[in-house]
Amino acid sequence: ADIASREVVAPGTQALAEIAEHFGAELLLEDGRLNRGALRRVIFHQEQEKQWLESLLHPLIKEWLIRQISRSKSPYCMLVSPLLLESGQSELVDRVLVVDVSVNTQVSRTLARDGGDERTARAIIRSQMNRKQRVKQADDIINNELQLRFLGQQIEILHQQYLARAKTKGNNEI
Repeated sequence: ADIASREVVAPGTQALAEIAEHFGAELLLEDGRLNRGALRRVIFHQEQEKQWLESLLHPLIKEWLIRQISRSKSPYCMLVSPLLLESGQSELVDRVLVVDVSVNTQVSRTLARDGGDERTARAIIRSQMNRKQRVKQADDIINNELQLRFLGQQIEILHQQYLARAKTKGNNEI
């Protein structure tokens, strides 16, 4: 879904034009791409603006995901999305796999990946479904606080389960 969120706001798209019109051209970089950091600083501190943006982007992202899923030839297809449960994308999947970490780990990984400041990182996390709710809605859970070898073991077990399910259900149905 992260790729989808970038594709639907690529330079020249209608969505990017609407974002620039709504928030101002200062949210565009010199090369015409969206300044995602500047946009994050606006929407994660102004709920109404976040809702406006989601109402624009979520349907476009969902359409993009449906097209990509339909092209998959793999035994099973995984939809990786930080907002799977919040955005309605979960209706596209048969099972929900949650990769679970503590909020502190989530903050530190967000800062390492995206830069920015801790206040904004925590605001982003607060805007998402809380950890307890997310885990409650999961069919499968991977604990991502463990050492790498244990993470690999969890993944291998689920991979084998998903392959077995795919044999009984057919492609793109899990």
